[in-house]
Amino acid sequence: MSDAIDDVEELPSTPAGFAEEHPEVWERYADLGAASSAAGPLDGETKRLVKLALAIGADSEGAVHSHVRRGLDEGISREKLEHVAILSITTMGFPQAMAALSWIDDVEE
Repeated sequence: MSDAIDDVEELPSTPAGFAEEHPEVWERYADLGAASSAAGPLDGETKRLVKLALAIGADSEGAVHSHVRRGLDEGISREKLEHVAILSITTMGFPQAMAALSWIDDVEE
């Protein structure tokens, strides 16, 4: 198995439990994520910001938290992460952008 199972301890309880109960599914999911990441020319920071934007668009608080945490760990500034939420105002609407900013604020540096 890949390193995907090794990272389970860092996951929130629900996906960690799923990964432990269904390691083969989790492994394939992780493999798909790695293949998708390698499929194009975007650099790591751009990919993280795009994933954050997609999480905001999907109204997924948990995914926003995850991408903000990972972005900060990768050295992306809070200002850039917040800018993604601000950019969502004209596409997703002011309330969704404000929710995204509050979810970003939930994550401590």
